[in-house]
Amino acid sequence: MIPLGLNRDAYRGETIDVQATLRELGEAARRHGWQQESLTSKEGVALETWTRQTTGRCRVYISAGIHGDEPAGPKAVEQLVRENIWPDGLDVSLCPCLNPTGFPLNRRENADGIDLNRQYLHGEAAETRAHIAWLERQPSFDVALCLHEDWEARGFYLYELNPDQRPSHAGEIIRRVSAVCPIDHSELIETRPAAGGIIRPELDLRPQWPEALWLINHKTRHAYTLESPSDYPLSVRVSALVTAVQTVVEMS
Repeated sequence: MIPLGLNRDAYRGETIDVQATLRELGEAARRHGWQQESLTSKEGVALETWTRQTTGRCRVYISAGIHGDEPAGPKAVEQLVRENIWPDGLDVSLCPCLNPTGFPLNRRENADGIDLNRQYLHGEAAETRAHIAWLERQPSFDVALCLHEDWEARGFYLYELNPDQRPSHAGEIIRRVSAVCPIDHSELIETRPAAGGIIRPELDLRPQWPEALWLINHKTRHAYTLESPSDYPLSVRVSALVTAVQTVVEMS
């Protein structure tokens, strides 16, 4: 599988109508019995959340679309909800698009030029404040999955935050994703040491927190940030993220 070679100085690939994607997701979610909650900040920023409630044996959190130039995440969660293949006893809390104003602009930041994935320590952006307020009302999660893309990556890779050394799914994620998408085998990815497409960073107290760091400090003790390579066709990136999520929920 050969990269498209479109991304030179930024993401230059396929874009999506994120509102149409969210409408399709919503129709499928209602059809399968999911519960919706709409979050509207005092500034008028609206986010959607969806919850699949069963017996509560295992609770999984999934988010996507925090960067407006990463369309595979919202498309992947739309496919997951539409196909409705979930293990028995799995509760899912889903935030399908955390940056709805960034997608029409096809840029990482929101309409105000803020990178929302650096807002989770101080929460100045309206979207982040609304999201954190919703998260604080939720029970703890057994595992959290943040769906992303990387326009510079050579292939799929992931970050694993697992401070309590719980059984890791990272190796199996990489194994299964390799059947649908190339893996980035670089020894250094995003300035961090990596092995076989897996990065296990230290829980450093950086001044600007990403979503995953907030989650690991407040709502879960096991989190994965899944990074699909943006210089491959959108269908490949979506398949990589869907496969990674399915792997985790099957093993949880």
